[in-house]
Amino acid sequence: MLTDSEIQDLVNDYGSRVNEGRPIKQIIADNDLPKLAGATVLEGKVSDSVFGDDLKTQDGVHIRLMFRGNRISTHDVNRGAIPFKDQVLAQNHDHMLNLVKDTLGSSQFEVDGLLPSSTVIPAENLNLLMVENVLRMYMAESSTSTSLFQHWLKAKEENVSTLEYAGHQIEIGSLTPNGKLPYLMDTPSTKEKVDRTIDPSYLIDNGVCTSAQYQHIRNASIMAFGMVSRYLSEKGMVLVDTKTEHGINANNQIVAADELYTMDSSRFWKLSDDGSVMERDGKPVSFSKEFARGMVKGKDMQFSTEQSNEIAVRYISGLQNLTGQAFEPDLRPRDQRIIESTNLILDSLT
Repeated sequence: MLTDSEIQDLVNDYGSRVNEGRPIKQIIADNDLPKLAGATVLEGKVSDSVFGDDLKTQDGVHIRLMFRGNRISTHDVNRGAIPFKDQVLAQNHDHMLNLVKDTLGSSQFEVDGLLPSSTVIPAENLNLLMVENVLRMYMAESSTSTSLFQHWLKAKEENVSTLEYAGHQIEIGSLTPNGKLPYLMDTPSTKEKVDRTIDPSYLIDNGVCTSAQYQHIRNASIMAFGMVSRYLSEKGMVLVDTKTEHGINANNQIVAADELYTMDSSRFWKLSDDGSVMERDGKPVSFSKEFARGMVKGKDMQFSTEQSNEIAVRYISGLQNLTGQAFEPDLRPRDQRIIESTNLILDSLT
């Protein structure tokens, strides 16, 4: 395992280098990946996707290549680039996927020789269900508009006794900041420019998914939540909440899409020896993007180099705690890593 000082040295010495590189759209335009010529590039908040009519496996299954970036987004605003974030989340996702893929399914293709740190993810181009599937075991303090905490604060200001949240009727007095909820709550949100937490009936009434599809997603996700929680308990951590995305594959099966149980999509808290949540300065000791959210002091604020490096250290430390394994950085130039990984994938699948 890398020590705190070794992580700090790694980030200070290589942070700027691993952030340098062209976006995948430019790499394709420069003809450094001829097999992707003419493909569609969809640029996201953090990751970019590439797909096209001609991008298929040897069996005719449509491929979507997902390129993880170092960008960090909070409150729906891009705050800059975090060194090693793409590699950390790739390893984080790969480790957790192996725990739950039999329960949630997976859209990813297995490619011999592709490292867990690869920031190019080969997956089937699913028919995505346009909902973020969010499960909550605690009411974490959060500044995001979709959070239970923000809805609870508003309800307290309005002096009401009961809060309706994503179809759940919750007594205001039963909740405390960072406290455990009465039960594991499914609290889906929309996938829009600004997400909204909604009642599951909205999804069904508006044709986002069928009742059977939602029940499948909900039940499989609850089982996976329990599996990950049991795994984390052995490492002295608790899974606070998580969000997953899902889609329908070529075999008409619902499978997980994109990242699973990463520090961007989930909150993990450290436990004390007595099983209580460990605190520092009155707040849970957390391994999640919430640390970065707390550093934001203005709507359009961009992180400084010092702040970006500090966040990078926290991500790497969090990864080691989650996996119990030392972080193994890939120090090749970013463009080289992307091009070589993409060619390995395309040579294997197409």
